[in-house]
Amino acid sequence: MVAPGMLQNPSVRNWLGGIEPAWTLLDQASFDALRRPPSPTAGPIRLAADLADGDIQQSAVARNALILLRAAAEGPGLKLTATGNLSRGVVAEMCDLFTWPGFDKTEAFRLHKVINEPDFLPLFFVRHVVEAGKLLRRHKSHLKGTSAGRQLLEEPHQQALQAVLFHVALWRLDLGYLGRGLHHGWPQHDIGIVLWSLSIAANDWRPPERLTRMCTIPINGVLESKWDTGSHAMEATVLRPLRWFGLLDYRQHDIPERRFEKRHFYRKTPLFDRFLSFDVKLEAAGPRH
Repeated sequence: MVAPGMLQNPSVRNWLGGIEPAWTLLDQASFDALRRPPSPTAGPIRLAADLADGDIQQSAVARNALILLRAAAEGPGLKLTATGNLSRGVVAEMCDLFTWPGFDKTEAFRLHKVINEPDFLPLFFVRHVVEAGKLLRRHKSHLKGTSAGRQLLEEPHQQALQAVLFHVALWRLDLGYLGRGLHHGWPQHDIGIVLWSLSIAANDWRPPERLTRMCTIPINGVLESKWDTGSHAMEATVLRPLRWFGLLDYRQHDIPERRFEKRHFYRKTPLFDRFLSFDVKLEAAGPRH
């Protein structure tokens, strides 16, 4: 078992509440290997680079990235403000074109007279993932598509778009801003271990609190917090982004006598196992995936 000493720590045992983390099933070599980024040719984490168009359309990130890349390929590109954000005209156009799970544009912009890029999270997220992946580049006062970005608009290269964007978002970008900077990159810095754990823990509907304990490696800040900041960080920086990539389904339930609160639940979509595959070994067992 990986890290048996940790599981004897009273603070860890109290936080787990009787739940055994999925990652303790891994042998030490696989556990260590999952901490490395995926490789296109080898390694324990594989991202499918041959997704069908129907799979691409299930990913809000990939689907809307195509919209943004196509717009950037036209004319001079996408107009930028002096501060480097997309212009309000571009934002307004993307608001009409983007579709995003759980985002109600009418409600979100009810109190906004004008909409700037940071106000529209789907566009803000997709733009920065695409730019970090070097599919867009700044040229004077515009964002234009790079040769790699233009190539991914065409078949068969478009089949790899989800893999490119997912790798950039989960391994190269710091998504801490989605959780207001809680725990300084945790649990994203263990994302390979978290993803493998979700592959076996999220087969049925489970709340973030349980998935956090099954899939993450707790740190002192999580264990010492007076409220469940670990589950908040997990949902904000891992579970919701996976939903945006089409890999997790989501539903919510009312909480009796709490009018404005909901219980959240997540489970894998069929795309999860088509897109993500793992080559690991369990302790005293054969290959798991």
